[in-house]
Amino acid sequence: MEKLLFSLGDFDVTVETAVYAGVAVFAALLVALLVISLRSARERSVEAAAQAEQAEAARKKTEEAEKTLAHLLQVQSEMTGRMQTMAEIFGSRTSDLARLVNERLDAQGQKVGQAIEATSKKNEESLTKLNERLAVIDRAQANITSLSKDVVGLQSILANKQTRGAFGQGRMETIVGDGLPMGAFAYQHTLSNNSRPDCVVFMPNGAPPLVIDAKFPLESWQRLTAAQNENEQRVAALGFRQDMQVHIRAISEKYLIPGETQDTAFLFVPSESIFADIHERFEDVVQRASRARVVIVSPSLLMLSIQVVQALLRDVRIREEAHKIQKEVMELLGDVGRLDERVRKLQNHFRQASDDIGEIITSSAKVTRRGERIASMEFDEPEQRQRLAGE
Repeated sequence: MEKLLFSLGDFDVTVETAVYAGVAVFAALLVALLVISLRSARERSVEAAAQAEQAEAARKKTEEAEKTLAHLLQVQSEMTGRMQTMAEIFGSRTSDLARLVNERLDAQGQKVGQAIEATSKKNEESLTKLNERLAVIDRAQANITSLSKDVVGLQSILANKQTRGAFGQGRMETIVGDGLPMGAFAYQHTLSNNSRPDCVVFMPNGAPPLVIDAKFPLESWQRLTAAQNENEQRVAALGFRQDMQVHIRAISEKYLIPGETQDTAFLFVPSESIFADIHERFEDVVQRASRARVVIVSPSLLMLSIQVVQALLRDVRIREEAHKIQKEVMELLGDVGRLDERVRKLQNHFRQASDDIGEIITSSAKVTRRGERIASMEFDEPEQRQRLAGE
């Protein structure tokens, strides 16, 4: 009977069971040791293979590194050669560039020197011209100074009413005298009412003359320009307006005579600026003068009117001389007809002469041919000479 060693609950552990269990445990231990040894051997083989692969990879890397190093050394040597070549090229180019730069600098220096010389000459010429102009300016300044003295003298002259009227009369006479021929105008001409206007212009075709008055109330205008405040200006403007109206009425009553003068008269203003100010500031005076058939004119308008009258007079003279011109044209046509007849006769003479010259040339050609035949047939038979003579 088996010997009972101990009990585990309901399971009884005997000696035989314990032996079997020990054998089983020993076998398990052997198997475990075998597995561990196999596993360690496989791990060592794997590690050895990995180390071999690493060694092979390191060898390959070393070989590649050696190849790369050799290639780098070769490239370095090539680069060294190229750098030496480039250094030589740069050296030669640098010398060439320095030579070119020196040449350019020399050329530029010459050009700059020439430009400076030309500039200095121009500056000298400009300074000379400037000195000449300054001399001209000095002379002009002297002329201006003398002119200012003349203006002061003119102002003193204009302060007198009679001399001021003579000044306007002189300007008007200058314009009329320069534009019209003698006999086309008259100064201080007496009209039928014993009034004597400053100037009358005789119109063409027997038309009544045009009356021009030069007695402009300049003192009233000077008081207006000399006014210091608004009150003085208003008083001076009123006085100027009244003087202008009185003068316009006097011109209309004394100088506009039906059938004897034109139905319009000129009131001459001896200044363009005064004329412009009158039309700008005294429109009522201009309208009143227009209604009274008195035209206010400036020097330029009077000159234009005189030029129109001059054109009319020229046209009248041309018309008066039209019959003379027509007679001359008829005589010219007769001369042209006679000239044409004589030219035709001369043309006939030339044509006849040309025909005569042609006949002379024909005769001379025949004579030449006969002479040539005679020269070539001088020793021929008598019959041939007779035939030639018959020809």
